[in-house]
Amino acid sequence: MKQHSPSRSKSRRQAQGRRDKGGKAGVSMVYRLTVECVSGAYLKESCLRVIEIEEDSTLEDLHLAIQTAVSFDNDHLHDFYAGRNYRHRKLRYSDAEEWEDREGVFANLRLCEIYPLGRLKLYYWFDFGDDWIFEVRKTRGAHPAEPGVSYPRVVERRGPNPEQYPSWE
Repeated sequence: MKQHSPSRSKSRRQAQGRRDKGGKAGVSMVYRLTVECVSGAYLKESCLRVIEIEEDSTLEDLHLAIQTAVSFDNDHLHDFYAGRNYRHRKLRYSDAEEWEDREGVFANLRLCEIYPLGRLKLYYWFDFGDDWIFEVRKTRGAHPAEPGVSYPRVVERRGPNPEQYPSWE
């Protein structure tokens, strides 16, 4: 299994190039991500959220955006990986043994350093006991951030939020 180690200077140049092509220099660019819950201990109905997030946001920012989008409590460990499907972990973004080290990687790895993924898909794994897995698909390109809009934001919701802690009455 590969571990991701981006070339920061190359990624920054690529991000700047996107800004220059997609909008005015210095204008933040926004990705549109489709986030679908594909697995979880208590998943009963389809849950899909479309999130707009700035391309220079980190994996930790994405983690928090997904937590907010599905109303989870952010009370468990999480991980990110890429693969052909959620059972196939081809590319890990951190192999750190200690959680604090892994969390540091997520807080510093920006989305523009991850994309494009080619034929792979990004996965977000939350709560290693209940195994909540979300597939994160990026639409092509990026668009300039709208003035006065706060990102990340949910722009589309399909299906109810997964029930993180079902009542057992």
